[in-house]
Amino acid sequence: MSRVLPSLGLLALLSCSVFAAEPEPTIYGRYEYIHLDELGKTLRAKMDTGAMTASLSARDIKRFERDGEKWVRFRLAMDGADDTLYEHRLVRVSRIKARNEEQDVDDEEEERSQNSAKRPVIEMQLCIGDHQRMIEVNLADRSHFRYPLLIGAQAIDKLDGAIDPSRKYTAGRPDC
Repeated sequence: MSRVLPSLGLLALLSCSVFAAEPEPTIYGRYEYIHLDELGKTLRAKMDTGAMTASLSARDIKRFERDGEKWVRFRLAMDGADDTLYEHRLVRVSRIKARNEEQDVDDEEEERSQNSAKRPVIEMQLCIGDHQRMIEVNLADRSHFRYPLLIGAQAIDKLDGAIDPSRKYTAGRPDC
């Protein structure tokens, strides 16, 4: 009997660790379609584990105060964007390492420069596939990049995702 009890204890411990295991991540491609509800737009996005934060292509970025809170207004900076002016509450201002242009082939690495820039950060509801999450997005003019939206490691982690760089648009069109 004394040998059976330790074995049962070990078996119970192992079964608990099996049930406590984290679920497998959702595999996304290097590029995906993302719907941003606050903008009413579905955009092509680059999923970039080398970037920490998400970044949306914006122009005419102006910070202002409303009822004692900090806000930001901007227009989208991408092909086909109209002149709509968007306003969002400012979450914070981040300091981001500036990157060189992402100009040639999609699979070339972006080179990092020594410069940094202050960027306003807002929260936006993101939908990819059938997953919806609130993420922080910094605003910067990305009109010279191929993708108007960059999804960084923090947002990928919030989506419980992993990236397979050999795949594209694995989640299909957003369905949230």
